[in-house]
Amino acid sequence: MNKDVEYHIGLKKGDIGKYVLLPGDPGRVEKIANYFDEAEEAANNREYRTFTGTVDGIKVSATSTGIGCPSTAICVEELTKIGAEVFIRIGTAGSLQKEVGLGDIVISTGAVREEGTTRQYVPLSFPAVSSLEVTNALVKAAEKLGVTSHPGIVHCKDAFYTEGNNELPLAKHNDELWEAWYKSNVLATSMESSALFIISHIKKKLAGEVLAIIGKTYENKPIEKKVGVDEAIQTAIEAVKILDKK
Repeated sequence: MNKDVEYHIGLKKGDIGKYVLLPGDPGRVEKIANYFDEAEEAANNREYRTFTGTVDGIKVSATSTGIGCPSTAICVEELTKIGAEVFIRIGTAGSLQKEVGLGDIVISTGAVREEGTTRQYVPLSFPAVSSLEVTNALVKAAEKLGVTSHPGIVHCKDAFYTEGNNELPLAKHNDELWEAWYKSNVLATSMESSALFIISHIKKKLAGEVLAIIGKTYENKPIEKKVGVDEAIQTAIEAVKILDKK
């Protein structure tokens, strides 16, 4: 085993750019890389696939995190060791509010920590928030591109199939929690943001998130139509350009 290569992501220093875009799905990495001026596959191990290229001369990488906070935590930990400074997660999510429609994007300002991974890093009283610089760049990028965006708080969970599942032992408890998130104006739900925000903050790195809305969780339809992903990718790339000019 090469001690210079990170065990899970299969990458070493020099393989990635300062800016790293983080989809969950390994299949989405190549889709993101198609928006780069040039790109090559740097590694493909387990759920972690990476392409590195350039955008307007800026070295940028895209690495998949897999599903959920545990694999995301591993990915962010190892990427920071080899030079990553700014993370932008490009994900998909279910809407929790009627005004957040299919194909819209949500720009996360913070996350409800209803997952287990980050509890092993910091107490639950510690907030999971995105970096102001990255969030502002994403908002500006969406405005520039004319993309319908909703900045706000999102929800992060571990279990996907608890939504609207009345057969579960905790069905009543879960329904009460979902009702609480609706009434608290939480915009959307997905599965990786908490780990990204918490670990990036601890490591003194910058992190943001843009989510394509593909379902209506408030109607128990977490996946309806794969829309908004290209807009989310374009927004993230435009945000990188904005950040790099500062």
